[in-house]
Amino acid sequence: MRRLVVLLTALLSALALSPAPPAAAAPGTPVVFVHGYTGNASNWTTAMAVFQAGGYSSSQLFAYEYNSYGNNITNAQGLASYVSQVRARTGAAQVDIVNHSMGGLVSLWYLKQLGGAQYVRHLASIAGANHGTTYASACLIYVTCQQMYPGSSFITTLSAGDETPGSTRYATWYSPCDGIIIPYTSTVLSGATNNYVACQTHIGYLTDTVTLTAVRSFLAS
Repeated sequence: MRRLVVLLTALLSALALSPAPPAAAAPGTPVVFVHGYTGNASNWTTAMAVFQAGGYSSSQLFAYEYNSYGNNITNAQGLASYVSQVRARTGAAQVDIVNHSMGGLVSLWYLKQLGGAQYVRHLASIAGANHGTTYASACLIYVTCQQMYPGSSFITTLSAGDETPGSTRYATWYSPCDGIIIPYTSTVLSGATNNYVACQTHIGYLTDTVTLTAVRSFLAS
């Protein structure tokens, strides 16, 4: 009995002296969310909750808003300014961008045409209209929809050359059940990690915690 007590005492002493396992490091790169056509910052409410559950603080999460009915070149220029503001505010050299729908065009124009790739560590495109969508025919009265239509000069310029330039890591999520991005494979980018989702609607992605968690994991890679 005495021997058992001695062993237990030694074991407890050893445990007390052992260093505690290191805590998981909090994500260090701020995230800029870019909404789609007719969207706004509230589209990312679920995404921000998922990211905060994964260790992000609210001060690391930003939502860029732009004019859905204006011009996506202007919107991309606005994104460039917004990213600069986020970098200045957080002290980060780079940001991660998560976009949805037409936000894919805004984001890619920033990276490819405005030199933004150097400031973006990861780009995650959720149902991005990266090669356009024929659904845009329903709103061709607006310049943004004209630009979003397959074969437009905007799409042709954007698709030319390397689709995933720079050291930025790219990933997409696309589904045959999308219903808005037509064809649904328009989201796929050459050189990206393209994730096929068996069945998810275009708007459903915004509250799809499984996909949003996968996006968060991609940013952590």
